[in-house]
Amino acid sequence: MEFMGDRTTLLETGRFVRPHADQAAGAPNAALPAALTGRADLTAEPEPGRTAVVPPRGTAGHGHGRDTIGGRTDSRTTSGAGDTAGANVDVVETAGAEARHRRAADAGDTAAMSMLGSMLLRRGDLDGAEPYLRGATAAGDRAAANNLGVLLHQRGHPDEAAGWWRIAAVAGSAAAAHALGRHFRERGDETAAEYWLRQSAEQGHALGAYALADLLEHRSDVGAERWLRAAAEQGHREASYRLARMLDLRAADETARAGAPSPSPGRTAGPDTGTGARALSGLDEAAQWYRQAAARGHRRAALHLGAILEKRGELKEAGRWYLTSAKDGETRAACALGFLLRDAGDEESAAVWWLRAAQEGDGNAANALGALHAARGEPQTAERWYRAAMSAGDVNGAYNLGLLCTAQDRTAQAEQWYRQAAYAGHREAANALAVLLLQAGDQVGAEPWFSKAAEAGSVDAAFNLGILYVGRDDDRTALKWYERAAAAGHTEAALQVGTARLREGDEQTAERHLRCAAGGGSAEAAFRLATLLDARQPPPGPPALGETTAAKTECEEWYERAAEQGHRRAQVRVGMLAAGRGDVESAARWYREAAEAGSRNGAFNLGLLLARDGNEREAALWWTRAAHAGHGRAALRLALLAARRGELAEGKRWCARAEELGPSEVTERAARLRDALHQELTA
Repeated sequence: MEFMGDRTTLLETGRFVRPHADQAAGAPNAALPAALTGRADLTAEPEPGRTAVVPPRGTAGHGHGRDTIGGRTDSRTTSGAGDTAGANVDVVETAGAEARHRRAADAGDTAAMSMLGSMLLRRGDLDGAEPYLRGATAAGDRAAANNLGVLLHQRGHPDEAAGWWRIAAVAGSAAAAHALGRHFRERGDETAAEYWLRQSAEQGHALGAYALADLLEHRSDVGAERWLRAAAEQGHREASYRLARMLDLRAADETARAGAPSPSPGRTAGPDTGTGARALSGLDEAAQWYRQAAARGHRRAALHLGAILEKRGELKEAGRWYLTSAKDGETRAACALGFLLRDAGDEESAAVWWLRAAQEGDGNAANALGALHAARGEPQTAERWYRAAMSAGDVNGAYNLGLLCTAQDRTAQAEQWYRQAAYAGHREAANALAVLLLQAGDQVGAEPWFSKAAEAGSVDAAFNLGILYVGRDDDRTALKWYERAAAAGHTEAALQVGTARLREGDEQTAERHLRCAAGGGSAEAAFRLATLLDARQPPPGPPALGETTAAKTECEEWYERAAEQGHRRAQVRVGMLAAGRGDVESAARWYREAAEAGSRNGAFNLGLLLARDGNEREAALWWTRAAHAGHGRAALRLALLAARRGELAEGKRWCARAEELGPSEVTERAARLRDALHQELTA
């Protein structure tokens, strides 16, 4: 037959209640009255020292199968499972069963006394349970000894309870060893606590394994992970969650240490077989344990699982776990769900969840609501929510109030809020305060705040310090801060470092930083990188007869990227490359874009193409624009055009302009042409 086990759980309220749903459904290591009540944090870890009643292994009317102490036999199930929590509680907890147990107990049946005592203990009838439990304990029933310890602990006699738990634990009760270990830990005797918890854990008791892991983790002992895993593998919800957190944080640390750079544009990174791969594997395992805990109703596990899934791009499933966690009362999940909905374009639903979280005191959600109302042009409502965020202890509220005041030109109030956030350690607020002071001409007051923000990790502050030192002609110190910002991914800082290294002749370092900046979207960096790569290419020879058009080089791709971002010199260069390939239409398009944006070279080259096509009138218009912008060759072209038309005075005027603008060969030609025109005019 299958006997009732004696495993226990610790109750937070001290009341014995019916099994929790997930334990009644067959959760491993479920104690008979295993539900925990009053769990504000929804964890499965019990309050120290509270132990649930354990039913005895026998049933009324059966003299065999009882747990015995002191050398007596300890009957086992035919499967050899040992002490297991009984699954037949609903059967035995009937009035008829109690009556049968009472009759058998009164007749001296040890198993019946133990069973009846456990039933009465579960019901809270301590006076009725105690004589039966003592009787069964005297007869050697270890489950009764364990439950007697529970009863005495409930009565406020922990030392006597520990004595009975010791008797049961010595007889092999893993549940009693667990309770005894918790008792010693409460007393501050960690050595004894570890001994008994290890006895419990090594017998496969999930709660014992979890309590041992908790003790070892408190000591920063690496053995904690082994026992967390042991408890989690038996379905312990809180162990699953804590194991997942341990793996999650470890993976984050390994990823941070790896610091793998992003691949260059158009190139993919090779497979990661080192630290990054291990971190990914750890994160995958963390997700599995989060999922196990979340499936058992752990709301924080559901939150963290949602976060992992969101990072992976599995937004639908992430939203489902956020929703589960939020409905269970996790405000951070409600806030995260709001951001997920906002990113999906559903601001109204996002606002509902943010409101729910903010009303429960979530400062991040209050800030999100403030930003939402600020974007809608409702500054008063935004300010109210930012203040609510501050009241919730979120320093971002003060920073956002500073931003709001800055946008409204309320500089004095903005400075006040930035200072409040900066003094609280908000690095971006410190940077914003420094910018505000610098704009007011207080460079001396700005520098310490820039330094404080930069030392705290503000990338923008490090870049701003670079600008500050450049203004003082301290290029060496400026470069140090630019390099620091560039290492953290600041695009403009990477451009400045690349430019500086290029001036020093360090092309390899310059190229690396220019690639980072160009990949980050800097048009100037893309142009400078293209120019650097272009200078390394041999000059193109004349195309052979029947030769196909060569594929675009990497430098052409970077020129085009810069040109598409509106970089005028890049547009001119792309036009020149297109013209060199015979693609006049593309060349004209790029020249026109550059010219319309104010490029004198673009205007001049566009004029050349138009003149070649016979459209001298429009060509003259673009040359005129270029000449007025200081393009000497354009002025010379206009002089020649005027001379051909017989407009000698006009030609002479443009010659003078060309001589003035140069370069030297243009000056010489313009002088000769001017002399010729002068002779014509005086002839």
